[in-house]
Amino acid sequence: MTAYEKPSLDISMVEGVLRTHLGSKVAEITPMAGGNLSSVYSFSHEGKGYVIKFSDMEGAYQTERYISDLLSSQGIPFPKCFGQGKVGHLEYSIMERIDGGNLADFSAEQQNRQLPELIRILTRINHVDLGSTSGYGWIGPKGDGAFQTWKDYLVTSFAEDQTGTFWENWCELFQSTCLEKDVFDECYSRLMAYLPYNEPHRYFIHGDFHQWNILSDGTRIAGIIDGNYAYGDFLVDLAILDRHMEGREVIRAYQDYQEKVGIMIPDFKERLIGAYYFKGIDGLRFYAKMGWKDAYYSTRNFLLNLIT
Repeated sequence: MTAYEKPSLDISMVEGVLRTHLGSKVAEITPMAGGNLSSVYSFSHEGKGYVIKFSDMEGAYQTERYISDLLSSQGIPFPKCFGQGKVGHLEYSIMERIDGGNLADFSAEQQNRQLPELIRILTRINHVDLGSTSGYGWIGPKGDGAFQTWKDYLVTSFAEDQTGTFWENWCELFQSTCLEKDVFDECYSRLMAYLPYNEPHRYFIHGDFHQWNILSDGTRIAGIIDGNYAYGDFLVDLAILDRHMEGREVIRAYQDYQEKVGIMIPDFKERLIGAYYFKGIDGLRFYAKMGWKDAYYSTRNFLLNLIT
């Protein structure tokens, strides 16, 4: 299995899609860095800034309008969705452009100063009102989770048969990449052991909450963007942030804030460990597929040495 490559488009094709969709001329079409699975471009239209994303994965943006409405309507700095469509084999989504750079591009000192605000925003995201929705795991276009239980979600996520998804034939990675089956199986076994601690909790999960999906002006958080949205234990997002901001005392800062605002988190340690294993083994196969060996071995060693 070769490393995944996101779709490549020239500016003239992007311009044609936008002109067809919007019905008028656009300006300043510029490729944007980032986006592991999407090709992203910024542009201007009638004096306002927007972003268009392209993906060759079916259903890549099917929940984006729902998520945009859910979060932006509850005061979360998340871009509004202005349109979606399909051209050839590519799907696209047009979003509001939030000015700012990736938090990852700022200095360690600047990131540290914004950590308290980031934790406040994360807490608000995880506690948005979910209304009458139901289910766990991946969020569908109408807002319901795809599974009856958290366990069903996890088992399906790592099942061998992933036909028609990004993970189709993923078990071939054991033969063709650095992904080690014995390591994967050991970490999966540990994940299942901690499952009972995570399973009862149902909240909104961003699912990819790290500095590359957080926009900043250098002093304040400007917005939150792309995620792998799901319903389940919100400590999944904390596990992601902590692993990406290692050494920044993220866990301590998070716990201090939860205590300050009166949010009690039962079984915190066990749930966080379960979250580390869930996102960690998902990360192992992702890094292997992308050919990111350094990230793979760093995550591998963290999981195997995780004190349980």
